[in-house]
Amino acid sequence: MSSNKRNWKPQTALVHGGTLRSQFGETSEAMYLTQGYVYETAQAAEARFKGEEPGFIYSRYANPTVDMFEKRMCALEGAEDARATASGMAAVTAALLCSVKAGDHIVAARALFGSCRWVVETLAPRYGIEATLVDGTDIANWEKAVRPNTKLFFLESPTNPTLEVVDIAAVAALANSIGARLVVDNVFATPLQQKPLQLGAHIVVYSATKHIDGQGRCLGGVVLSDKKWIDENLHDYFRHTGPSLSPFNAWTLLKGLETLPLRVRQQTESAGRIADFLAGQPQIDRVIYPGRADHPQADIVKKQMSGGSTLICVDVKGGKQAAFALQNALDIVLISNNLGDAKSLITHPATTTHKNLSDEARAELGIGPGTLRLSVGLEDTDDLLEDVAQALKAAK
Repeated sequence: MSSNKRNWKPQTALVHGGTLRSQFGETSEAMYLTQGYVYETAQAAEARFKGEEPGFIYSRYANPTVDMFEKRMCALEGAEDARATASGMAAVTAALLCSVKAGDHIVAARALFGSCRWVVETLAPRYGIEATLVDGTDIANWEKAVRPNTKLFFLESPTNPTLEVVDIAAVAALANSIGARLVVDNVFATPLQQKPLQLGAHIVVYSATKHIDGQGRCLGGVVLSDKKWIDENLHDYFRHTGPSLSPFNAWTLLKGLETLPLRVRQQTESAGRIADFLAGQPQIDRVIYPGRADHPQADIVKKQMSGGSTLICVDVKGGKQAAFALQNALDIVLISNNLGDAKSLITHPATTTHKNLSDEARAELGIGPGTLRLSVGLEDTDDLLEDVAQALKAAK
């Protein structure tokens, strides 16, 4: 029995969407740890390989447990089709490289996760794909960067780690006007608080490692789009290069999706309170949080996001020494470069996630020696506030 009803509210879809039950009628989704599949006859195998008969062929590109995760993500995102990958970076790389060829041109917002920027700046040019990085917060920069061979736009919003917000609808409209496609990395907003496809984006990618798992257990990623683009662009790339998601990880991510709304709601509420607290502290130079009125793109946040964020970016007075002292003084909040976890995590981007960028590139992105990124977890908000307050005193 399959559960693929499309008019459910998100909370219901995240519990029941895409469920495929075996003859045993299991309550929890089944975990199909298999590489291959058996056919009743040689004729049946031939028909399945020809696409004349439905069914699974090989788990590198299709598996019942992974299929349930893909369908559940489609129900949440409002996408026609999806492919799940072994990691978030596998999703990003697949979405980009299957969309372009030698001689094509990519325009990307410069505020990208370090590995995403490496794919655009370093990997793509090795294969004859040109790339231009722009300040994504101004649509005029995207327009100026367009060339006759521009085929793809790519952005994160909110960005990592400074939480800039890009006008997705404006960039999507520009892409449509020149026959290009827009890929949006929606990790920081989560699929609950921003809907890139509804805003006009063509392809959405996630690191499911973050909020979707949400408990620090496994890696995963997913690419979502319309069925035509998946069939004509991603399918063969995915099938032959093999960035496939483990069925065990897919099962873990399915369990994570069941509690995603509860976790994100609590984390966002806590992050908002902590951001407001930090904004009033003399040791903090700057607080960037999409839920605050002083966010640099507050008008766009209001237009395209239904919630704030589970993340906060701050600049600590005193640079690297003060930022390190603050991190080391924390008791509950852990030092880790992951995010979206049930545990609150903090990292120093200049020496971790964005360490490979030049000083000039980091300065362009607003990443200074005192910049910290805080991912708010599920601990009691008052306990987190006390922990941050005592760390600020200790670091002083």
